[in-house]
Amino acid sequence: MLLSELARCVGGARIVCGAKNMQTSENTQIRGLTADSRFCSTGDLFFCLTGGKTDSHVYARDAEEAGAAAVVTERELELKIPQLVVPDSRAAMGLIASAFYDHAAEKLKIIGITGTNGKTTTSYMLASVLRRAGKTVAVVGTLGIYYGKKQIAPELTTPDPLFLHKMFADMVKSGVEYVVAEVSAHALFYRKEEGIPFAACIFTNFTQDHLDFFRTMEKYKAAKKLLFTPERCPIAVLNGDDAVGREIGGLRGESDKAGKTSTVFYGLETPAEAFAVITSEELYGCEFMLNLSDNLCRISLPMTGRHNVYNAMAAAACAYALGIRTEAIAGGLSGMKPVRGRLEPAGKFHGADIFVDFAHTPDGLEKSLAALKSHCKGRLICLFGCGGNRDRTKRSIMGETVARKADFSVLTSDNPRYEDPYDIIAEIEKGYRRFSVHYAVVPEREKAIYYAVGLLKKGDILLVAGKGGEDYQEIMGIKYSYNDNAVIREALSQKPDNPL
Repeated sequence: MLLSELARCVGGARIVCGAKNMQTSENTQIRGLTADSRFCSTGDLFFCLTGGKTDSHVYARDAEEAGAAAVVTERELELKIPQLVVPDSRAAMGLIASAFYDHAAEKLKIIGITGTNGKTTTSYMLASVLRRAGKTVAVVGTLGIYYGKKQIAPELTTPDPLFLHKMFADMVKSGVEYVVAEVSAHALFYRKEEGIPFAACIFTNFTQDHLDFFRTMEKYKAAKKLLFTPERCPIAVLNGDDAVGREIGGLRGESDKAGKTSTVFYGLETPAEAFAVITSEELYGCEFMLNLSDNLCRISLPMTGRHNVYNAMAAAACAYALGIRTEAIAGGLSGMKPVRGRLEPAGKFHGADIFVDFAHTPDGLEKSLAALKSHCKGRLICLFGCGGNRDRTKRSIMGETVARKADFSVLTSDNPRYEDPYDIIAEIEKGYRRFSVHYAVVPEREKAIYYAVGLLKKGDILLVAGKGGEDYQEIMGIKYSYNDNAVIREALSQKPDNPL
């Protein structure tokens, strides 16, 4: 593809010739796209990006020496190859990637999901509904990328634009019709979603997380709200019981009145187009009557907890807004399997139940523990930790949350990264000890699980929280192979009186 063709996709872009004349520069053939000079190949277009710690403009010369045909830059550099100077390289990256891959995203119906908690579960619920309606669906998110028979391991919740648009092109070739994609606040901040024409967007909820990056809740909220601008989001599906959801809805009022966009609210506590009446709650599922703009359907959801009813309402409201029939919505939600690592049943021992969950925020832990507490006939035991080199302010809050909800806890490691696990646990203890002294510290997570399983008696419930479906434990920059479910299975298999 010609550099001049890609330049036309970015407002305010201009080509700087380098050692070539203008006509030759404009006709430069671009054979690939990269933002990493270490993997730059002959004919690539290299993107210079400004980040929080690194400015990759300093690697432009390395890319040139590796054979780059041109670079995208925010300022003129001393290079011999052509330069495409743009106002914002990150925004340009998504737009250029879309064009380079023949605007594949425009041939798909893409639903974006953002919020602090519930993105993954909601995405799998919506995918199940769409499949029940006969659609071919891809899922992009924390658990990886799935479509057809292809499974791609996760790197980030929202992949970088160059990879994402390449995947969109392959999805089109594979016959995918719908893409359900998690959209992180970081992705929105870094403008990774530029060039994606969303068919609809879902907002789940807003609570504390990622303050190591955003510093304040206002900045974190501002990033989330970027997904719902009228220009980007034609159909917004918002949690009406969440203050930020209502705030986003208010910002779309004029656009909705003009008929340019539509906004749908869902909730259990405030008037909404989509709401539910819960009729039964059990440990391994719940039943509720779902009302979608006065169209009723009964749902038997194989997942417990009010928070999962919210996730189901979000998926159902979005599907309904996209024209999916209520029969497919009911069938898709009732017939889905539990989502990997999302309050997932992981085994039984001595008449006790074990669950694995990704809950890693105060709100997420509170909701998961509350869901299990109401069905616990013995002790509710929680095993959890906090991530290293991440939001430190939530550690003591998570300690308080678990101390108030659980009868006993095992404090352990959860991706300590470059921090000492004992230092992280000490910060959790500060909050925990305000409400309880009933806990044990076992820093090595695998040993902590063995210890927690050994505590179980009939009627107990053990929640192993924080990692969910992750298949690694990150320590000092190395990701070691690790999975909570696998360790639980191993622990149960080694118990001589394990009834399973």
